[in-house]
Amino acid sequence: MPLFGAHVSIAGGLHKAAETAAALDCGTMQIFSKNASQWAGKPLTDDEVAAFKAAVRKARLKYPTAHDSYLINLAAPGDELFEKSIAAFVDELNRAERLGLSYLVTHPGAHVGSGEDAGLRRVTEGLDRALKRTAGYKVKVLLENTAGMGTTLGHRFEHLARLIADSRDPGRLAVCFDTCHAFAAGYDLSTDAGYDATFAEFARTVGLRRLKLFHVNDSVKPLGSRVDRHAGIGLGQIGDRAFRRLATDPRFARLPMVLETPKEDADGNPMDPLNLARLRAFATEAPSPRSTARGGRV
Repeated sequence: MPLFGAHVSIAGGLHKAAETAAALDCGTMQIFSKNASQWAGKPLTDDEVAAFKAAVRKARLKYPTAHDSYLINLAAPGDELFEKSIAAFVDELNRAERLGLSYLVTHPGAHVGSGEDAGLRRVTEGLDRALKRTAGYKVKVLLENTAGMGTTLGHRFEHLARLIADSRDPGRLAVCFDTCHAFAAGYDLSTDAGYDATFAEFARTVGLRRLKLFHVNDSVKPLGSRVDRHAGIGLGQIGDRAFRRLATDPRFARLPMVLETPKEDADGNPMDPLNLARLRAFATEAPSPRSTARGGRV
């Protein structure tokens, strides 16, 4: 069974996130290591780090992960924002490494009119410089596929493949696959044929061995909308079938799968327990015969 988890709040202290994940019976979790809407966070103290690591161990969480700040744009054509983004990304790597995290998830960025080719070259430069400044770190950077809003890069698997291939340190790069983003970008996960075709294309362009983490989200918006709006499992345009297949796909049976779905329903009731329960129920079903060797192995 995959390691199901959720993005959890660090309100009250980083260690509180692990306690929340444990209360949800999660096998993994994702956090922001600081306020995601700010460039800089308070330096981590030794006590904070120790408390966080102890809480993760107590909760028996595997592959604890952070998502970087939404302000970072390694594709920025302007030098001021580009340099600021590199510095902020290095800080995110420093924090993730110190906390003992397995992964740091990042969006490739937006080219803001410079064009996809120039934007991807800019991201490669930014990643190379950040990785050089954090040589020897164990934390792996996961490039997340995007919905493709505006000039955002990463909405095609070819973008992710190129960033890894062009990197001077490709061994430190892998991929986080967001189901909502893929669907919004035009990869039709809602049908059996579309599911098969999506992961066959991913295997051909990126390689399933590079896939290390899933963001498991349904989509409010329709296929190909290029609008990033997450919905609860089975409550959006993707529907139950894709998540049933994902939860029982033997190629992904040991991978972490993290919810980034709405935390509450319209009445204020918590939704993480219900979404996690749905995924766990799907995982107990017999795997679809279609979710087998097609598309390669992890």
